[in-house]
Parts: sequence; structure tokens; C-alpha cells
Amino acid sequence: MAGDKNVLHGKYELGRLLGCGTFAKVYHARNLVSGKSVAMKVVGKDKVIKVGMTEQVKREISVMKMVKHPNIVELHEVMASKSKIYFAMELVRGGELFSKISKGRLKEDVARHYFQQLISAVDFCHSRGVYHRDLKPENLLLDDDGNLKVTDFGLSAFNEHLRQDGLLHTTCGTPAYVAPDVIGKKGYDGAKADVWSCGVILFVLLAGFLPFQDDNLVAMYRKIYKGDFKCPPWFSSESRRLITKLLDPNPSTRITAAKVMESSWFKKSVPKAMRLKEEERKEASSFEDCLQKEKKTETLNAFHIISLSEGFNLSPLFEEKKREEREELRFATTGTTASEVVSRLEEAAARAGKFSVRKSGDNSSVRLQGEKSGRKGQLSIAAEIFAVTPSFLVVEVTKSSGDTLEYNQFCSKELRPALKDIVWTSSPVAHNATPA
Repeated sequence: MAGDKNVLHGKYELGRLLGCGTFAKVYHARNLVSGKSVAMKVVGKDKVIKVGMTEQVKREISVMKMVKHPNIVELHEVMASKSKIYFAMELVRGGELFSKISKGRLKEDVARHYFQQLISAVDFCHSRGVYHRDLKPENLLLDDDGNLKVTDFGLSAFNEHLRQDGLLHTTCGTPAYVAPDVIGKKGYDGAKADVWSCGVILFVLLAGFLPFQDDNLVAMYRKIYKGDFKCPPWFSSESRRLITKLLDPNPSTRITAAKVMESSWFKKSVPKAMRLKEEERKEASSFEDCLQKEKKTETLNAFHIISLSEGFNLSPLFEEKKREEREELRFATTGTTASEVVSRLEEAAARAGKFSVRKSGDNSSVRLQGEKSGRKGQLSIAAEIFAVTPSFLVVEVTKSSGDTLEYNQFCSKELRPALKDIVWTSSPVAHNATPA
């Protein structure tokens, strides 16, 4: 805390307590700069270390930074003090989906609306090699507009957690929602296990009760193994067919998220919430507006140079950033003019063959605009050139809009090769274009 005990890091004003768990407290907080409300999750470092949850916290932070999606609770930033870790997260005010179901089953069109948003989020996670592994109504929140938001990635896994057989082996999740392949202890596909959980959730939304129930846990697991469930008579024929494919006990024949989205039941009245956020659409199409905001070449002072150091970023205290997560790249070059740097950027864009190039008159900035729409709209990349001295330049390349994975592929395949012979290194050991 800085100054006022209710002000965190001089940036967030903490308000009322929203919730309290075993390891964390969640407060309402307000960003003092933007005025925007957030949920501030506060975790004690000592508790995390004491119960061996360090890896789980690291994993949750890493995952939430990788999966930016309209139907996933957004992590804005992570901060820390000597004793606590602070998560500034999207404030979702509508409560848990579980609360709605506890009042009774939902109408089919309402259930479909939530299920469409769930599958959209889950499919996006899988496209990033992320598997949630604990999908259930309690981990699905609703915002003010009734849109679904997936949360709690503490049990999630990455592709890096796969063993040599290409499968996950940690048994986790909530018994009633866990897939038979997870219980089997022979290894399982994270994506197929998540799809099973989605099937249980859809059944609960439509029925108002679980498909697999028994007071005896072993007996319940036997039902899950066999896929032993019955759809209530009020289920439509289309929903029955889809649920049967979702709750297929054989993972090799179980439907995939992609196939779910192609099913006739799923495609009825697809809501706008499944599409990109309006802000993202505007960002992808506001090329001319962005050009007008380009900064002029400026001489950096010592503080600017220091701020480029990764040592001033709190994130490395809790995670090892993966290369595919990065949305900016900084490098220095000496004995090279700004116009030469701009030429190399144009060369990279030309080699990629899918960008239009706009540059400022003084060669202080360049914008590369993707001509094709990717998973999150058109990829837009901005490069700014700062003169530390007349012969020493710092170049910052950032993703303005579009998909982070596509941005990183462009940087590794096109940008790095185009720049490699002009990037400054401090020793014979290459540090070329090391991402910040």
C-alpha cells in the first residue's frame, strides 16, 4: 500500500470485501487513473508457499494471460508486495450460473445461449493448448448483460504438461463433472475431457439435475464409466442427440468442440456475444485513427531506458513468460539510421505478403496492417523508433490488435530474420531482439 492504506501501489483504491476463500480475499477496487471498477483478488504469499500452491498460482496467471476472450474472465495485471500477491481482474457482477440452475431448469433457448458461449470459450482455450479441467456451473460467472464468463483456471494444464504419450495423467476435477477417461488413470486428452464436462453442464442446464447421481461415489463412477444416463422427456430430439455425443464414454468417438459448433442445435440463434467484442472490432478497423496517434521520435532519458528493463516488471516474480504470450518486442541498434530500420520492417512485411505499410514522414513510426482477418480480427503491428543518441536507437514493436499467436509467428518467421544483422549485442553471445 502507498500513502492511504486503502490505495494499492498508488493505482487502485480498495473498496468493500466481495468474497473470502481459504487462500484469498476478493475486494471491489477502482482504478484511480481510468475510474474503472475491478475485482482485486489478494493472496498471501506465505499461505501459498505453506500449502504448496506456488505452481498452481503461477499456472493460473500464465493461463489467464494467454486466453483473452469475451467469455473468459480477464486478468488485467498482477502486482505484489513483500507479503501478498494482487490480481486485478475483470469485475463480473452477475454471480454464478449455478445460482440460476439451483432455482430450476432453464428454457432450451436460454440454455443454448449459455452453452454457445461456454463452447466458444473452451474451443478458444484448446486452440491455445490450454485445458481447464474443472468446468462446472460454479466456475461459470455471469456479467451485467447475462453473458457467461469462464473463471478459475487453477487446475488447468498446458500442452507442456503432456507426457511422452501425448496425454495428461493428473486426476483432477469435480466428481460429477469429470470424464471417464480422467478417472481411468491411463492418461487422457485434455480437450476431450473438457468437452465431456461441457456435456454434463448442458444436461444440467436443460434438466435441472445431474446426469450421473448416486450417494455412493464408486457407484456414480461406474455410471460415468458406462455413460449410463437418461434424458428427461422434455429434451428435444436435437438436444438429446448432441448430449449423447458429448457424454460418449469413449473419448476416441466423443464429439469435438469444433463439431459441436457445427451441429444444428448449437447453430440456432447464435448470439452476438460469441463474436468479437465491439471494441476489438473497432480496434482492428481504426487504422487511420491509430496513425494519427503515432508518437514523434523523441530522445529518451535515463528513466525511459531503465523502464525497458524486465527487472521493473513484477510478472517474472510469479511466472516464466512463454514466448507465444508476448505482445511486444524491443531491441537496440547502433550505427543504423531510422530509415534503415523502417526499410527492414517494410522488407519483413513484404516477405509475409499480407500487410499494408504506413510510415510517418520522419521515420519515427511504422504501422503494418494485416489485410486478412484472423481469429481475432485483422493483425495490426506498430513499431516506434526512439533516438537514445543520434547513433543509438531503441525500437519497440507491439501488437495493436489481432491475435497474439499470429503476431508472434510474424515476429519469429519474418521480423527477426529481417533485423538480425542490425540488432545491437553486448557480447559475442547473441541477445538478438530479446523480447521484453
